Amino acid sequence: MLNDPFHLILLLAAAFVAGALNAVAGGGSFLTLPALVFVGMPPVVANATGTVALLPGYVSGALGFREDLEAPPGLTLRALTVLSLVGGAIGAALLLVTDDKTFSKIVPWLLLLATVLFAVGPSLLRRLKGSGGGTQASAGKSAAGMLAVSIYGGYFNGGLGILLLALFGLLGQTKLNAMNGMKNVVSALLTAIAVAIYAWGGVVAWPQALVMMVAATAGGYFGARLARRIPAPLMRAGIVLTGLVMTVLFFLR
Repeated sequence: MLNDPFHLILLLAAAFVAGALNAVAGGGSFLTLPALVFVGMPPVVANATGTVALLPGYVSGALGFREDLEAPPGLTLRALTVLSLVGGAIGAALLLVTDDKTFSKIVPWLLLLATVLFAVGPSLLRRLKGSGGGTQASAGKSAAGMLAVSIYGGYFNGGLGILLLALFGLLGQTKLNAMNGMKNVVSALLTAIAVAIYAWGGVVAWPQALVMMVAATAGGYFGARLARRIPAPLMRAGIVLTGLVMTVLFFLR
């Protein structure tokens, strides 16, 4: 696959732009998964490989917010860590037992869900902020919500950031930096355990993953620098449009 110059350029470009998008607003999975499927990779392997490629961005993002880390109401940092790892492991295990034919049928719906979440996310978060955040949930409800979102993230990474921000808001967290910091921590944790399980299950195409990882990391740096020049609404509109186009293409496959 990497011997074909066109395929190599496509994967590098998709990973670079995906890294930039994740640094700015998220949505990188809208590019990495379709690009890998387009060059001939089976859907399940493409999903796992794309997730591996984007892992460094989550880690660097978590480090960037290290002074602001604060668990949402109803959860301790230890509980959040355990739930993220357990949920990510369950989601990854579910992916391993999903055959390519079934996953191909699920992917368009997952892309559609992620696109809708991305589109309505800012409005939802503004409403939560306007109402002073969610009322503090019980420890049981907080844990259940965290586990459910982590399972989703371990299975399919698209839209994870918006889901986490919305969950933290519903749980009563109001500090934006803390929300973003914990979003990156949870994403890094569940993605790391998912990657380990993907690797154990043999569904990661490592040459492609490593090449895309380098491109995604570079894209993340330049994306963060470029973010100051591109209006956020324009960037978000472009991501939503990309998600819709990819969703339609996958429905038509």
